[in-house]
Amino acid sequence: MKRFDITGNGCRREKKTIGHVWRQRLRTIVTGKSCGIDGLLVTVGLCIIALLLCVVMKDKLEVFIATVVDALTAKATGILG
Repeated sequence: MKRFDITGNGCRREKKTIGHVWRQRLRTIVTGKSCGIDGLLVTVGLCIIALLLCVVMKDKLEVFIATVVDALTAKATGILG
């Protein structure tokens, strides 16, 4: 394999990158899966669950957040004062 300079037609690194891209595409075609779709589905699912929890438990969530803020305020006052 011949190596070219920066101003030439390419270099070894560029050819390795192209080979890597083609291997990833071939793997996707053979296995029928995409590399990052699982993480995306998990993230969307967790967002939907969080949204449902916020809608269903709105009143309880307000009480919980108020309790946490009051406790943190009391702790901070105890530390600072």
